[in-house]
Amino acid sequence: MNAIRPWRTIERRPSRQIMVGSVPVGGDAPISVQTMTNTPTEDVAATLDQIRRCEDAGADIIRVSCPTEEATRHFDKITRAANVPIVADIHFHYKRALEAADKGAACLRINPGNIGSGERVAEVVRAAKANGCAIRIGVNAGSLEKDLLEKYGEPCPEALIESALDHIKLLQDHDFHEYKVAVKASDVFLAVAAYHGLAEAVDCPLHLGITEAGGLVGGTVKSSIGMGSLLWAGIGDTIRVSLSAEPEQEVRVGYEMLKALGLRTRGVRVVSCPSCSRQGFDVIRTVEALEKRLEHIKTPMSLSVLGCVVNGPGEARETDIGITGGGKGKHMVYLSGVTDHHVEDESMLDHIVRLVEEKAAKIEAGEAVAFDPHAAPAVEAAE
Repeated sequence: MNAIRPWRTIERRPSRQIMVGSVPVGGDAPISVQTMTNTPTEDVAATLDQIRRCEDAGADIIRVSCPTEEATRHFDKITRAANVPIVADIHFHYKRALEAADKGAACLRINPGNIGSGERVAEVVRAAKANGCAIRIGVNAGSLEKDLLEKYGEPCPEALIESALDHIKLLQDHDFHEYKVAVKASDVFLAVAAYHGLAEAVDCPLHLGITEAGGLVGGTVKSSIGMGSLLWAGIGDTIRVSLSAEPEQEVRVGYEMLKALGLRTRGVRVVSCPSCSRQGFDVIRTVEALEKRLEHIKTPMSLSVLGCVVNGPGEARETDIGITGGGKGKHMVYLSGVTDHHVEDESMLDHIVRLVEEKAAKIEAGEAVAFDPHAAPAVEAAE
């Protein structure tokens, strides 16, 4: 597809690959989607319940905070029961990192600005090596080291990058190379500039995020601007969308971001119009209902839902299944970009869900493929 239409091409920044448990990060691996639980880690059952919801939403990696000794006491129950790698989030108390590493953490997230002395970081490195853990260096504009704040006067890209490079060197001095790095800020401009600078300075995988981005709507917009611009530039190997929302929502937003850029595909990609008085059915409620009823579909495919015939047929020609609003409660259904049949108002929702489920099942069984309107046209054999 990209060879035919070069304006779709994203050249990913070359980076070396590390493993976070069973998930490769960096190199030519797919960009992984992360989130973080917000239940008390001490409550193993509640934490695992939230992990299951995030797994169902498609999370590749899940981070769990370990602020207390009680949080790590039964951490092994969480790591053993989870179906994806678990990252232990460590702040201030380096011993929590040692305990989490011993109890199955696939990665230790440490913030060098608050983890303590170089010797404490060295102990964390030793524990990571002994247990096969990766490490994420998490530099954050809100917790930069005092000497860097004094040097630069305020959080700035240069300060974030210098902090990251200092702590990369510390890991490398201990012959540890299974690390990835984040330079996050709540300021989009600051974060993007820091990531661009760091991407030029190092070859390790980069973990993208706009920290403290906000609620579901505001945080999604802010993250999409910042992370989307970086991903479009080929920067980023794993992402976490930080939202004041349920963690499974972070996963869904992350996938939508990657799907919009053609970097990952999962589930149903919905193309829909904002609706107007020309609509032949209630587009907004229909899309809301379809998105809810199709959450269980993991197979990558596309669905267009448009209220009228202005843009409906054109969009439908680009998707696996399309519905275009018509007059008198009768709407046109398109299959693989081709007009196929009509459906009545009262049966439309159930009908579209059934068509999507049937197509997904055929794709999974190898009896069909997702429709690609941008595929190269078949070359006819010479007579």
